Amino acid sequence: MSENIRVLVVDDHPVVRKGLIAMLDTEEGIQVVGEASNGLEAVELAISLQPQVVLMDLVMPEMDGIEATRQIKQKAKAVNVLVLTSFSTNDKVLPSLNAGAIGYLLKDSNPTDLVRAIHQVAQGEGSLHPAVTRQVLQQFRGSGEEEKLVEELTDREVEVLRLMAQGYSNQEIAKILVLSPATVHTHVSRILTKLNVASRTQAALYALRKGLVNLD
Repeated sequence: MSENIRVLVVDDHPVVRKGLIAMLDTEEGIQVVGEASNGLEAVELAISLQPQVVLMDLVMPEMDGIEATRQIKQKAKAVNVLVLTSFSTNDKVLPSLNAGAIGYLLKDSNPTDLVRAIHQVAQGEGSLHPAVTRQVLQQFRGSGEEEKLVEELTDREVEVLRLMAQGYSNQEIAKILVLSPATVHTHVSRILTKLNVASRTQAALYALRKGLVNLD
């Protein structure tokens, strides 16, 4: 039996924080290992507890979630950050992703989507709320350099990238394409290198931006 996903819950509102913890405690395969009420506590606990996923609010006292995410990725690189917030504005989304978050959900998401996102982020696979994806895409502009990057991909790599952008995990992609998970992992690594991006989330956004997949 696989180990539980270790989660640190960060939110400055006690009712929200306790509610999230109570909900996650009922989910098989997820273990809440700590809670924080601001960014400073989040950084300290992420370093000491080494959770697989930090569920991160953005607007908090002491230190906001964006700066906390940046420091966590600098000091505890193996820890993945999933933003859970009410905000999908320009000044929150891209700075969060640039700081190192690989998932971004809005608080109106249903519990099923949140649990699925936690599982994806724990595997380093990323998860974005559809409204957030649209927000990010509106801010990107294509370039001739990007055209050259996509031409570097093999047909198989384009297939894998399309499935990544549709939210499939490596295991699911392996089943769909009848490949071994190790082979899919190799393809994903090569895609990230060729596209000069740091995460699956950024690669998925690239695929959406280039029209390799659509949001429908």
